[in-house]
Amino acid sequence: MLKNESDTIVAISTRAGESAIGIVRMSGIDSIKIADDIFFARSGKKISITKTYTMVYGYIKDTEGKVIDDVIVSVMKSPRSYTTEDVVEINCHGGIIATNKVMEMCISKGARVAEPGEFTKRAFLNGRIDLTQAESVIETINSKTETSLRIAAKNARGLIGSEIKRIRKKILDVLVELEASIDFIEEDLEITPYEKIKVIVKRIDDEIRELIKYEEKGKILKNGLKIAIIGKPNVGKSSLLNILSKKEKAIVTDIPGTTRDAVEEVMLIKGIPVIMIDTAGIRKTIDKIEKIGVKKTLGHIKEAEIVIFMLDWSRKIDDDDKKIMKLLKERDHIICINKIDLGKNIDMDFLEKKDPGNVMEISVLKNKGINTLEDKIKDIALGEKSGIEDRIIVNARQKEILLETSEQIKSALKAMDNKLSEEFPASDLNIAYETLGQIIGESVSEDVLNGIFSKFCIGK
Repeated sequence: MLKNESDTIVAISTRAGESAIGIVRMSGIDSIKIADDIFFARSGKKISITKTYTMVYGYIKDTEGKVIDDVIVSVMKSPRSYTTEDVVEINCHGGIIATNKVMEMCISKGARVAEPGEFTKRAFLNGRIDLTQAESVIETINSKTETSLRIAAKNARGLIGSEIKRIRKKILDVLVELEASIDFIEEDLEITPYEKIKVIVKRIDDEIRELIKYEEKGKILKNGLKIAIIGKPNVGKSSLLNILSKKEKAIVTDIPGTTRDAVEEVMLIKGIPVIMIDTAGIRKTIDKIEKIGVKKTLGHIKEAEIVIFMLDWSRKIDDDDKKIMKLLKERDHIICINKIDLGKNIDMDFLEKKDPGNVMEISVLKNKGINTLEDKIKDIALGEKSGIEDRIIVNARQKEILLETSEQIKSALKAMDNKLSEEFPASDLNIAYETLGQIIGESVSEDVLNGIFSKFCIGK
């Protein structure tokens, strides 16, 4: 799995390039010895006799005794460190030359370059954190919003691991009941009947399905949401993009057909990262370029998670509008009636009957209803009005394991429904118990571990 898990490893833990500080990190049995060989404290004190959680000022020198850099060394002694091993962090002046030279000195004294994520991997292998906490590190690094950062920080405290252990304990309790029935089948003992056990097992499956449900919501917060703004020309699509993004991204004129190709903008709406697409107006046209734009718009409707269909308060609904509405039947969508500051010609009764709950009135020009529109987008995306960061959010790997576990639990329930002997549901629940352990790393393959930690940067 690793070149050698007992090696002392070293890496530059800060981004390459010019900066105020560059950190060279070491972990392993020889990290303090190596630090003593290359670091010379102004006080003359050796790192080996320095108290843990102490910072010492001094110099890093090469083999000829020449000063490479003046640095501050932080020492965190085993077992109270990130990896549970002796950890030394050398805080250099930022810059490629200084940090690389210090790392080379560490390597010359016996350290080797760390693999991606190896510091966190050692923290996991040494029992300091479970696998869900290790995964939360990369989620913290990749966070794009405050909400996704809060979720990652919560996961780093071990909330997913605690929930999985709680569910596994419930499965284990059921297994004890079933195993007792198997072991003492000839004894005159009172055993828990299947009907009572099934209620408990169904509750366990409900809890697992609840965790699965929120993975999709978490994915939106991490990766973003694609929203397409569609409608006929000159209904205010480009103006809506501009006001939501708070930029003059799209060209706005009163000439129909100005937008002939999609204009994309990345923005945050109520804490959700969004790719907003202002599409070409949908209408019959003889213009070849505009026709291509309309064809692309139809493609964006299929790809988008949410479609905003814009209509004009001052225009009557025609057959083209009705055709567009048919395209939205199977998609999450919002019908925005723009230009409510103008005279009314639109048939609101028809819209409310045709698509109740999805129609709202706005004025982009007067900035009316925009905040309500943003709230509506958030409600559709996350499916609830309460703070999703209060939920336990699993990642894609964890979700797949939960799905597999749920199937095994359903198999156990089916065995009990069919009145099969206790060995059958017990076997399914045993597999479910072991499968669930893969989430926290109690039973996980080397290939899975390598795949997880390969996503980390070197030095983390």
